[in-house]
Amino acid sequence: MDNLEITRHDEETRGEYRAHPSDSDAIGRLTYKKNGDVYVADHTLVPPEIGGRGIAAKLVEALIADARDEGFKIVPQCSYVDAAFRRHPDWSDLRA
Repeated sequence: MDNLEITRHDEETRGEYRAHPSDSDAIGRLTYKKNGDVYVADHTLVPPEIGGRGIAAKLVEALIADARDEGFKIVPQCSYVDAAFRRHPDWSDLRA
């Protein structure tokens, strides 16, 4: 998807990825809790007005890319993230 900005907002024990489509004020989110080098992906939320564009998948891809770059593992607690892990067996090395 063009014109989609994904940003990461990290705090000490939690954080979130935010997806901002350029043509909407709505924001998609993937939230996580941090436990050392393990990130528990607990919620993915894309508002209906920006749904159906693959935004949730782009949020998960950003999480996966950062896990590869930074060396953390992921607990896919959120059902969407869990389903994405099942669709991508090549991500299994990132599962905590």
